[in-house]
Amino acid sequence: MLYPRLNSSRALIDLSGIWDFQLDKSDTFTEAFACSPLENAITIAVPASYNDQKEGEDFRDHYGWVWYQKFFSVPACLLSERIVLRFGAVTQSARVYINGKLICKHKGGFLPFEVELNEHISPEENRLTVAVDNRVNHSTLPVGSEAGGNMLSGLIPDMPGVTPKKQNYPNFDFFNYCGITRPVKIYTTPKNYIKDITLIPSVGENSATVSYIVDTVGNGNVHLLVRNEAGKVVAEADGSEGSFIIPDVILWQPGNAYLYTAEVRFGEDTYSEPFGVRTVEVRGKEFLINGNPFYFKGFGKHEDSNFRGRGIDEVLNVKDLSLMNWIGANSFRTSHYPYSEEMMLLCDREGIVVIDETPAVGVNMNFGAAAGGEPKDTYKILQTREHHEEVIRDMICRDKNRACVVMWSIANESDTTAFPDSAAAYYKPLYDLAHCCDPQNRPVTIVGVQNEFVKDKTLPLTDVICLNRYYGWYVYGGDLKAAQQALSLELDYWEKLGKPLMFTEYGADTVAGFHATTPVMFTEEYQVDFYEAIHEVTDRYDFFIGEQVWNFADFATIQGIMRVVGNKKGLFTRDRQPKLAAHYFKERWHNIPDFGYKQPKS
Repeated sequence: MLYPRLNSSRALIDLSGIWDFQLDKSDTFTEAFACSPLENAITIAVPASYNDQKEGEDFRDHYGWVWYQKFFSVPACLLSERIVLRFGAVTQSARVYINGKLICKHKGGFLPFEVELNEHISPEENRLTVAVDNRVNHSTLPVGSEAGGNMLSGLIPDMPGVTPKKQNYPNFDFFNYCGITRPVKIYTTPKNYIKDITLIPSVGENSATVSYIVDTVGNGNVHLLVRNEAGKVVAEADGSEGSFIIPDVILWQPGNAYLYTAEVRFGEDTYSEPFGVRTVEVRGKEFLINGNPFYFKGFGKHEDSNFRGRGIDEVLNVKDLSLMNWIGANSFRTSHYPYSEEMMLLCDREGIVVIDETPAVGVNMNFGAAAGGEPKDTYKILQTREHHEEVIRDMICRDKNRACVVMWSIANESDTTAFPDSAAAYYKPLYDLAHCCDPQNRPVTIVGVQNEFVKDKTLPLTDVICLNRYYGWYVYGGDLKAAQQALSLELDYWEKLGKPLMFTEYGADTVAGFHATTPVMFTEEYQVDFYEAIHEVTDRYDFFIGEQVWNFADFATIQGIMRVVGNKKGLFTRDRQPKLAAHYFKERWHNIPDFGYKQPKS
């Protein structure tokens, strides 16, 4: 799916701004809201999560449907064109109405969807109504606990005579921010149009050969030309499928991005797609970018900020990447869902390496809100398989041309050891699907939760072993010597596999301003000691190829006794002020090269 762009053949209308809004407090879906202007509507900003825009529990903890409404007109000069309504993301599911008529549905809160409008709109004013459901359950990604309870407070039986309020029970440790969280746009194309573009670079000694596929609708001829950053044409091609050669190619490198632009013309339609040329490969115990052994330095993150919740904030995106450059980071994982297209395009331009992750978090009936009692076979209980396949296809389709994306993560902290054969049977086809969907055939991983790792049959299937490990926090908290011993034992086990391994999460909750001369848990000093102890172990292993800290910044979670106004594992506070550990990492990472860190010294 192409990102909407304004050019000589395509118009673009941005519907961002103030919309009408109404909470649906009924127990059933009230479609009557779509049939007329909303009564007693209040204002809400789009795009953004709705939860923190207004005061009160009704907004923050709303359970079920909400309604958005906007009136719009399409200029008469565009009515003869193909007209498309596009949503960057609506969390968690949506029903879209034009003038009271349902025109599309979408499940999943972190990927774009669109619908053609021509047969549904009038030449005059039109009423756009969007119903949004925030509920998570056993069929959604991320997963919700249908039994009640949440992963921060555990399962506590209800007392007779007490009626708890209805609420989401996320089987994941971040706040379930919802609403129209990314841009809503109307764009036009000619009737004969470019539907999609696929670019597959391969690098030779001094040049690059880029295979391409242009998916079109209608009749016409395809012509493609490629410009470098100076605007000079460096390659041309004809036909909907083929290849072109870029002589004296300049490679896209981490921290040193270079982007070419493929300008495609099909009849009256045109589209320009920026792309970088680079290679990605796993070879033995190394992760190679452009043939050189890369070392991941960076973070797990969240799309999370004050007021906007999970809503897009391009100022914050720019600031976050600036802080990454300041601290010496070169990468992050889109934990635990695909981030906005705007962020991915920015990472392409800034040279930040990305592990792109699906929203498959909480696929674990023996952890968090769902835990308790005898072990359960997660994959016989959840009904996520079909949706999981869908989000893998859609995520890869959206981001396949992004040079910044070097690996796909198809799940975070799934249950892989309670019933290891069931887990492997569930994930092996998804792993294969990801490889099949990706024209560039990037490495594929599954991020592993802290567990009885010797039982795990799923992680060994992946191209890179990615682990979330909390030795010194959840395990042996306050005893860093024991944490080092346990970590050494586990890394000795994984080393025998002969594959590269990295941490995609490790960290310690730290309240900014808490200090102690003798470091104890939750102080800024303990956070530094924690990381120093872990690195003393990981630096000894040559197959350990990366460290992504949990987390970049503090973030919001559901209320619970394990969290003090959110998760405090950030190296930065939620408003992006550095903790003591940020300065520790700044010194460490600026002294660790992006390439060749674990290479034998000559």
